[in-house]
This record gives sequence, structure tokens and C-alpha cells, in this order.
Amino acid sequence: MATRLGPSNFIYMPWKNGGGVTRELYRLPGEPGTDFGLRVSMARVGQSGPFSFFPGIDRILMLVDGAGFELDMNGSKQTLDTPFVPMAFSGEEAVRCRLLNGECLDFNVMSDRRWGRAGVQVHELAPGQIYRCNSVTPRLLYRHSTGQSAEPELWVLAPGDSLDLAADEQGSILVDITLYPLNGA
Repeated sequence: MATRLGPSNFIYMPWKNGGGVTRELYRLPGEPGTDFGLRVSMARVGQSGPFSFFPGIDRILMLVDGAGFELDMNGSKQTLDTPFVPMAFSGEEAVRCRLLNGECLDFNVMSDRRWGRAGVQVHELAPGQIYRCNSVTPRLLYRHSTGQSAEPELWVLAPGDSLDLAADEQGSILVDITLYPLNGA
């Protein structure tokens, strides 16, 4: 049966580089001596600066709210200025972030290559639309409602779980994160 996680399950923690705070939505353990196997988080980015360095980690980053930011990765520049468009990159890359016009909120999926990998698909749901998920692999479903007072919500599905999620009256964004652990769990 799918498990729902909400604000009382999420943890605030400082960034690895000390430049801000992350709201951790979900974490799976990794190999002994590692910080995690998989981590899903959201962070409020209030100033330009370098990203934390995460060797051995694959990252998928999306803008959630704000004007966006430009990422300089060893001279190659990528602009994230459209919400919920995923961009994948390696945690070993030296990344410098430049805010385009003030504070932003981002969504980050990080997986340790020794643990496995994660895939992300984003679905925009119309008001009242239902998203049906029949999970054959472990997965997470993050529902981001567009209403002003909406709180983040994350569903954890094991293989064989099914879940129907309906958009709220103003619509919702659904981030479907499929997990591919190396151990098959």
C-alpha cells in the first residue's frame, strides 16, 4: 500500500557548502560511509554562488518557483527559467549558480551511483484530472498543487502498489520518480 508523506515528515538541513537550507522530502540509505543512496529535496536559493560538490552522485534539478537561474558548468551555461523542466548533471561538476531575478525554489533528486539511479517524468494535471500509477518498480510521486496554501506531498510506492492521485481544483504538477536500485529492492 502506498505511503503518504507530508510536511511533518520532511526535515530541514543545512547545505553541504553552508550556503543555505534544504527541505529534505525523502532519503534512502546508501553504502556504509555515504550520506545517502537516494535523496529528494527542495531548496530555497536566495543568492548566487557555487553548488555543493557531490562526487559519485547523479543529480536531476528543476526550478519550482521564481524567475530561475543560470548554471555555469565548466564554461557551459544552462538556464533553468521554466518550472518543472528537469536537467540532469553529475555531482562532480563544478557548478556556479547565478540567480536571474531574485530568490528561487528548486526540486532536486540525487542518487548515489553505487545505490542505483532515478528517472523523472513530470505531468501537468488539469483540475480534477486523475493520474493512475500501477508501480512495477519502486517509485515516488510528488504532487505540487498550485494553490497558495498547498503543502508538498510525497507518496512512496513499492513494486505492485497502485495509486490514483487527483489534481486539486486549480490543477497540480505531478513529479513521477522511478527508482532503479542496483540491488533490486
